[in-house]
Amino acid sequence: MNGPLEWIAAIGTMVAAALIALDLGRRATGWGFVLFCLVSITWIASGMTSGAVPIAAMNAILLLINAWGVWQYLLSPKNKKVMDRLEPVAERIEREVEAEEKA
Repeated sequence: MNGPLEWIAAIGTMVAAALIALDLGRRATGWGFVLFCLVSITWIASGMTSGAVPIAAMNAILLLINAWGVWQYLLSPKNKKVMDRLEPVAERIEREVEAEEKA
Protein backbone atom coordinates (compact mmCIF):
# COMPACT_ATOMS: atom_id res chain seq x y z
CA MET A 1 0.00 0.00 0.00
CA ASN A 2 2.64 2.46 -1.11
CA GLY A 3 1.86 3.04 -4.75
CA PRO A 4 0.87 6.07 -6.81
CA LEU A 5 -2.84 5.66 -5.95
CA GLU A 6 -2.09 5.99 -2.24
CA TRP A 7 0.17 9.00 -2.81
CA ILE A 8 -2.51 10.74 -4.87
CA ALA A 9 -5.07 10.01 -2.14
CA ALA A 10 -2.72 11.17 0.63
CA ILE A 11 -1.82 14.44 -1.10
CA GLY A 12 -5.47 15.05 -2.02
CA THR A 13 -6.49 14.46 1.59
CA MET A 14 -3.96 17.03 2.81
CA VAL A 15 -5.07 19.61 0.23
CA ALA A 16 -8.74 19.06 1.10
CA ALA A 17 -8.02 19.45 4.82
CA ALA A 18 -6.08 22.65 4.11
CA LEU A 19 -8.95 24.09 2.04
CA ILE A 20 -11.33 23.54 4.91
CA ALA A 21 -8.93 24.67 7.65
CA LEU A 22 -7.93 27.87 5.83
CA ASP A 23 -11.55 29.07 6.04
CA LEU A 24 -11.37 30.88 2.70
CA GLY A 25 -15.13 31.07 2.45
CA ARG A 26 -18.08 28.87 1.83
CA ARG A 27 -17.22 27.99 -1.78
CA ALA A 28 -13.63 26.97 -1.00
CA THR A 29 -14.83 24.88 1.94
CA GLY A 30 -17.40 23.21 -0.32
CA TRP A 31 -14.70 22.36 -2.84
CA GLY A 32 -12.62 20.98 0.00
CA PHE A 33 -15.48 18.58 0.72
CA VAL A 34 -15.68 17.68 -2.99
CA LEU A 35 -11.98 16.85 -2.94
CA PHE A 36 -12.47 14.82 0.25
CA CYS A 37 -15.17 12.81 -1.58
CA LEU A 38 -12.84 12.12 -4.49
CA VAL A 39 -9.97 11.01 -2.29
CA SER A 40 -12.34 8.86 -0.20
CA ILE A 41 -13.24 7.02 -3.39
CA THR A 42 -9.53 6.67 -4.14
CA TRP A 43 -8.88 5.30 -0.64
CA ILE A 44 -11.77 2.87 -1.00
CA ALA A 45 -10.36 1.57 -4.29
CA SER A 46 -6.88 1.31 -2.80
CA GLY A 47 -8.13 -0.46 0.30
CA MET A 48 -10.22 -2.95 -1.63
CA THR A 49 -7.47 -3.81 -4.11
CA SER A 50 -4.77 -4.20 -1.44
CA GLY A 51 -6.84 -6.06 1.13
CA ALA A 52 -6.94 -3.12 3.55
CA VAL A 53 -10.65 -3.45 4.27
CA PRO A 54 -10.57 -1.20 7.39
CA ILE A 55 -9.23 1.68 5.27
CA ALA A 56 -11.95 1.05 2.67
CA ALA A 57 -14.69 0.84 5.31
CA MET A 58 -13.53 3.99 7.08
CA ASN A 59 -13.47 5.91 3.82
CA ALA A 60 -16.91 4.64 2.84
CA ILE A 61 -18.25 6.32 5.99
CA LEU A 62 -16.12 9.42 5.38
CA LEU A 63 -17.49 9.58 1.84
CA LEU A 64 -21.02 9.85 3.24
CA ILE A 65 -19.95 12.50 5.76
CA ASN A 66 -18.12 14.52 3.11
CA ALA A 67 -21.03 14.21 0.67
CA TRP A 68 -23.16 15.81 3.40
CA GLY A 69 -20.56 18.62 3.54
CA VAL A 70 -20.87 19.11 -0.22
CA TRP A 71 -24.64 19.36 0.16
CA GLN A 72 -24.37 21.80 3.07
CA TYR A 73 -21.77 24.09 1.48
CA LEU A 74 -22.48 23.93 -2.26
CA LEU A 75 -25.86 22.43 -3.10
CA SER A 76 -28.48 23.20 -0.44
CA PRO A 77 -30.79 25.93 -1.82
CA LYS A 78 -31.75 27.07 1.69
CA ASN A 79 -28.14 27.34 2.85
CA LYS A 80 -27.21 29.25 -0.31
CA LYS A 81 -29.92 31.84 0.40
CA VAL A 82 -28.86 32.18 4.02
CA MET A 83 -25.19 32.58 3.11
CA ASP A 84 -25.92 35.07 0.33
CA ARG A 85 -27.57 37.26 2.95
CA LEU A 86 -24.92 36.68 5.60
CA GLU A 87 -21.80 37.26 3.47
CA PRO A 88 -22.06 41.08 3.25
CA VAL A 89 -22.69 41.32 7.00
CA ALA A 90 -19.84 38.93 7.77
CA GLU A 91 -17.44 40.93 5.58
CA ARG A 92 -18.40 44.16 7.37
CA ILE A 93 -17.91 42.56 10.78
CA GLU A 94 -14.57 41.11 9.71
CA ARG A 95 -13.36 44.57 8.66
CA GLU A 96 -14.54 45.99 12.01
CA VAL A 97 -12.67 43.31 13.95
CA GLU A 98 -9.51 43.88 11.90
CA ALA A 99 -9.75 47.63 12.61
CA GLU A 100 -10.16 46.91 16.33
CA GLU A 101 -7.11 44.63 16.26
CA LYS A 102 -5.00 47.41 14.73
CA ALA A 103 -6.13 50.00 17.27
